[in-house]
Amino acid sequence: MPVDYRRASKITLALLTPFLFASGALAQPAPVAAPATVAAAGAEQRNAAFDTWADKFSADWVRLSPERATGSQYFSGAEQQALDRQLAPQTKAHRQKYLVMARNGITRLDRFLAGKLDANQRISAQTMRWSLANTVANEPFEDHAFVFSQFSGAHISLVTFMTETHPVRNAADVDSYLARLDQVGARLDEATARARSAAERSLTPPRFILERAQGQVDAFLTPAPGQNVLVTSLAERSAKLADLTPPARAAAIASATAIVAGKIRPAYERTRGFLAQVHPKTGDAAGIDRLPNGAAAYSQALANFTGTTLQAAEIHQIGLREVARLEGQMDKHLRTLGFAEGSIEERMRALDKTFQLPAEPDPRPEIIKRYNAMVRDAEQRSTKLFNLMPKSPVDVRREPPLTEGSASAHYSLPAPDGSRPGIFWVPLRGPVYDMIRMRSLAYHEAVPGHHFQLAIQQELQGLPKFRTMRIFGGGSAHSEGWALYTERLAVEEGWYEGDIPGLLGALGSELFRARRLVVDTGLHSKGWTRQQAIDYGLKPSEVERYIVWPGQANAYMLGMLRILELRDKAKAELGPKFSLPGFHDVVLRSGSVPMDVLAKLIDEWIASQR
Repeated sequence: MPVDYRRASKITLALLTPFLFASGALAQPAPVAAPATVAAAGAEQRNAAFDTWADKFSADWVRLSPERATGSQYFSGAEQQALDRQLAPQTKAHRQKYLVMARNGITRLDRFLAGKLDANQRISAQTMRWSLANTVANEPFEDHAFVFSQFSGAHISLVTFMTETHPVRNAADVDSYLARLDQVGARLDEATARARSAAERSLTPPRFILERAQGQVDAFLTPAPGQNVLVTSLAERSAKLADLTPPARAAAIASATAIVAGKIRPAYERTRGFLAQVHPKTGDAAGIDRLPNGAAAYSQALANFTGTTLQAAEIHQIGLREVARLEGQMDKHLRTLGFAEGSIEERMRALDKTFQLPAEPDPRPEIIKRYNAMVRDAEQRSTKLFNLMPKSPVDVRREPPLTEGSASAHYSLPAPDGSRPGIFWVPLRGPVYDMIRMRSLAYHEAVPGHHFQLAIQQELQGLPKFRTMRIFGGGSAHSEGWALYTERLAVEEGWYEGDIPGLLGALGSELFRARRLVVDTGLHSKGWTRQQAIDYGLKPSEVERYIVWPGQANAYMLGMLRILELRDKAKAELGPKFSLPGFHDVVLRSGSVPMDVLAKLIDEWIASQR
């Protein structure tokens, strides 16, 4: 969710990202050319001026996004309370503020990197510069991101943020909720204006993507105002507040209902009208390369999300190679279970069918229960492989109805104040469920995948706040590469011993990521249609996700392969001195850093272990 996601909290891209693909937590800018290596910086002294500047710059960056400030609880006291009452404008003028800050920040960072910094400061500076360079590089392509997509459109992100991320801990939070709710209509109108401007430049989504957004807008408008999710969520979450009297709660619910009726629903009606106007102008071509300057936008997206200079054709070939390797392994295991006929996908579906639960009673509570048990089991198994374990708990929950139709499984961070655990969100659309892939999915999204990586980073001592909170980070290749690496780790460490169906599920999950390389590059550089991608073995909802988020699907496999390459290098050079928990310490203690910085850190660790 990906870290939703693969994300500072369950805040979607439309709220956190000033430009296309440009999130310090999710996207990958071009590699930074650092004036000095991390290893060489070890002997240098700490630069107090850098700490002061970096802390202030990061705080100013967070202030541009009250949503991010809320999700991370970055501030405290009156300032945090004030930000908790705001929603960032979705205007070009507001996005330009990020661009100006990014350019100024790069200038200052280059001066710092040319001078004296200690090792940790140099990593921080390189990571910050990398993320800011990404913001600048992506600015020309910001409107290639569809404002109203089914995955992270403004019509979804505003609702998701209000109902799941905005805290409701006390009466003051309820008042802040109402203050923010009063701005939702205006923010949606701004998003509609941006989408209209993009459409005038022929930057429109494919028809089937537009229709997904239309369906979501229609679903939002279906209930009466009092039954709207923005009202029912407030009613449910405020029910047990000790400092909110019943009359005050009733008044708050009445206010929320009035705002939804008088301001928010009319804005959604205007969005619905705009989408209807655009619909005749859309077509079925899926790839971003069909758009004006689309090939350049995709090239930039690949650099962002993979942290490499690999081009689409090279990535496509890597995908084909990995698909062939994994299908060969899976064929052998499937034959041992008596599944010898048909394609790999056909045989996997037949195998999975044997594990389906009865339709009655509703199997979904049982599936969530099983996922939680798998996470608890993984926590026990991980004690032998990791020195670092997160203090924050992780829970498994079903994806909310508004987004379940198009969502993928994903993880959201625990609240720093402990009011919310880490959450592994599972969409359970039914009536058929992925049963044999449950274990690998739990390892990826929760333990020891995203939860270990991201919760530990948030809890680390000795790192500046902007790194523990992932305000500036190493991007999808690092975070998703780690999560897929932990899936491979579970296979290597024998977690599937005696469970060939589970092992096939794990190999199938890795095959899924290999197919992503082929499909994403096929869609955006080879003219593949939506149906071609589906026929290659991926679900329609997954294919549509890649269509609206070009490049990101490549981060998983390429990030994992890079981490495995670094581990193999450490094993070869250290021999018997190699420690797997020690290797994991280096990756986890450094937090989210660009992959080229991680490579330098591993080199430094190898030298220290000698």
